[in-house]
Amino acid sequence: MTMHEDESELRARLENLQAEHRALDTEIAGGEEGPIRDQIKLTRLKRKKLALKDEIHRLLDQMRPDIIA
Repeated sequence: MTMHEDESELRARLENLQAEHRALDTEIAGGEEGPIRDQIKLTRLKRKKLALKDEIHRLLDQMRPDIIA
C-alpha cells in the first residue's frame, strides 16, 4: 500500500467520522422533535460524540506532519 493510498483511506475515514459526528449533533438537538429529554440516552449520545471528536483529532494529527522547531 502506498503513502497516497494510506492518506486516501485516512481522508475517507475522517469524512465518515465527521458525518457521524454531525448526525449525532442533530440527534442530540432532537431535530424537529426538540431536544432529547431521556438523560441516559442523551449522556450516551454525548459520550459517543466526544469519542468521535477524539478520533477525528487523532486522524487529523496523523495526516499533518510534525513540525520540529
